[in-house]
Amino acid sequence: MTIELRKLLTIVTEAALEHELGREIERLGAHGYTVTDARGKGSRGIRDADWERSANIRVEVVCAADTAHAIAAELRERYYDNYAMILYIGDVEVLRPEKF
Repeated sequence: MTIELRKLLTIVTEAALEHELGREIERLGAHGYTVTDARGKGSRGIRDADWERSANIRVEVVCAADTAHAIAAELRERYYDNYAMILYIGDVEVLRPEKF
């Protein structure tokens, strides 16, 4: 069994950006991503998803370190000023490294 280290880039942001982010993530070299609904409270208040337009999503991308950092830099530059968004990157061990 092969276990290798990759990065997990997590993006929590407004659901309205889902399709645009998917295109950006793939354009910047990731092989895929996972999107889930997200709720919580932060500097922009409570995001409870009671109204679809105010919903949040969590996008997770497992990829090489350089890809994670490139995606994070691009999203920060493009979206941070005008959208509720947080980005964080951590280490993960993957069992099928060829997929990432």
